[in-house]
Amino acid sequence: MRKSVLGAAIVATLGFAASSSVAKELKLADFSPPTYFTVDPMYGPLLSTVEEETDGALTIQLYMGGELGPGPAEQYARAVDGVADIVFGLPGYTASNFPKTLLTELPGVIDPEMGTDRILANLDMLSDEYRRVKLLALWNIGPNLLLMANEPVRSLDDLDGLKIRVPSRNAGRVVEAWGGSPVSMPVPEIYNAMQTGVIDGAMTDATSLTGFKLSEVTNYVTQGMDSTISSFFLVMNRDSYDRLSVAEQQVLEDAGREAARNGHDVWMRVGQSALDDFANTDGKEVITLSPEEAERFNAAAAPVVAAVIEEADAAGLNATDFVEALSAD
Repeated sequence: MRKSVLGAAIVATLGFAASSSVAKELKLADFSPPTYFTVDPMYGPLLSTVEEETDGALTIQLYMGGELGPGPAEQYARAVDGVADIVFGLPGYTASNFPKTLLTELPGVIDPEMGTDRILANLDMLSDEYRRVKLLALWNIGPNLLLMANEPVRSLDDLDGLKIRVPSRNAGRVVEAWGGSPVSMPVPEIYNAMQTGVIDGAMTDATSLTGFKLSEVTNYVTQGMDSTISSFFLVMNRDSYDRLSVAEQQVLEDAGREAARNGHDVWMRVGQSALDDFANTDGKEVITLSPEEAERFNAAAAPVVAAVIEEADAAGLNATDFVEALSAD
């Protein structure tokens, strides 16, 4: 046993040594601002771990603020086409590519605190959706809230006819079931749309209050219902991944899983802090629905959840099995 372990260590060391003379630098593209809260707690460990564990044979250069191309919805295509080696993005922005992944966002399917661990434990069930890229990290964030410009939402009736930005197709179906009018829009566009009245509010998580300065155009935040829970990923160009040694691939995969956990944790922490700060700001209000009103929201959304899962099963995605795996202890 000791010889086999020692042999594996020697092979890994030689694998890094063989490639160190031609060090590889991977480009990671993120559309978020350069000062975004993920840079140090999520990307910092990812970059340092990859460099240290490969003895400098492999490094990652971070490109924030859409430096490698504008448009969050185009991130997945940048990975597929090799514009970037690794991209940060949302499966919901290209929903047709990730119908099974997006089951995780449906109200009640995952627990916000433990969702990422359950997702990582069942990544093999998503392999068919990521054939064109290499999935390095996938994590959930906090529940999406209703950030409203001027119309407080204290009941299901208050949402009737209001134009609400949504992060994905499934989220749009939920908002529609609640009586709102869904508007698909990447998060960087929300500020101007709320400021100019193009939309009445936005379904997004609490970190957007500070990360994208939405607290400046938001006067009311509604919480308390079972809402959608968005997920983010890091995916890698397939050719870039295949060019790495087996040892480098393993380092990158391990570091990616850790980035997913770090991403989840920082999103939850920053989101709660942003919501607390908003609640303590003069002229701003966090509305927590009464149990009776929250149940009205939940009851309205329940048929949507059932329909999405049924449709995914009919399409051969084994959706029910996946949803059950996510909720298993």
